[in-house]
Amino acid sequence: MEKDRKPRVLLEEYGIPNMAEYSYEPWSLQKFKETFRIEIVKESKDEKELEFDLIGCHSSLANALRRILLSEVPTMAIEKVFILNNTSLIQDEVLAHRLGLIPLKADPRLFEYPSTNEKDENEPPKDSRRPNDIYRNNNVYSRDIKWIPIGRQAELYPRGTEQLGVLEGDILVCKMRPGQEIHAFMHAVKGIGRDHAKFSPVATATYRLLPDIQITKTVRGEMAQRLKSCFSPGVIEIVERQKGDPNSREAVVKNARYDSCSRNVFRHDDLKDCVQLSRITNHFIFTIESVGALPSAILFTEAVKILKSKCKTFIEELENPL
Repeated sequence: MEKDRKPRVLLEEYGIPNMAEYSYEPWSLQKFKETFRIEIVKESKDEKELEFDLIGCHSSLANALRRILLSEVPTMAIEKVFILNNTSLIQDEVLAHRLGLIPLKADPRLFEYPSTNEKDENEPPKDSRRPNDIYRNNNVYSRDIKWIPIGRQAELYPRGTEQLGVLEGDILVCKMRPGQEIHAFMHAVKGIGRDHAKFSPVATATYRLLPDIQITKTVRGEMAQRLKSCFSPGVIEIVERQKGDPNSREAVVKNARYDSCSRNVFRHDDLKDCVQLSRITNHFIFTIESVGALPSAILFTEAVKILKSKCKTFIEELENPL
């Protein structure tokens, strides 16, 4: 037996036979300190998407971080819309709701907000019947929102819309026709996703257990090809043990990480006993996709700070009961 055997739950055709073995596993702070680590797997160039591994922790910690990312890390969003004039076809309430969902480029730690404005000066083609060609500024986009500094904000943010604005300028808010007008003031405030989904700083925050796949019997030839088709692309590959001999083509596990928990292998009576499927219970693949106001890595560190603050508050309540 391995000295540091990784805890696994087995995935069989009709259930998980050893789930109870790890459901009530005792937790040790010392063991957590020794085994817990975070490994960055990949990060997008724009820093919006981040994938990393949480290793050596319980699912409660991974889930706590996920819930904090969704509902308690603050961000900026339009909260108040003061409509002075709206002669478009869209109702005031619907317009205000759409404006509130526009993501803002504003660091919530600085508690500010802005935007940009661009005009289309192109002349419409002759005899054109397309509304986009006939009418100028007939579509209202998020880039049409202007930031008006209040108080000393212009001094604090001299670069204006480079620092503050909407994240995406091509979000369509409303379509208009000649004579129609929208004139409104908007106030952005700092909030959390628990109050309203528009304040959630992430598009998604998910985690899953690391898959582990073991081939227990040699699988070759046509069976190897069928085994490969039972899993997601990149999980199983076929190698040729002897060059030029098609009968030596054997299925091996290339990267179990890409497995999507498919159990298609159990549909084949001659293959289901050749593979053992399991999940490592203390290894979580964590994925964060930021809306864009802050990089995903910063959002995760903010979530850790919030969790740390909650723990401190809880400890103080225990030490000083009423």
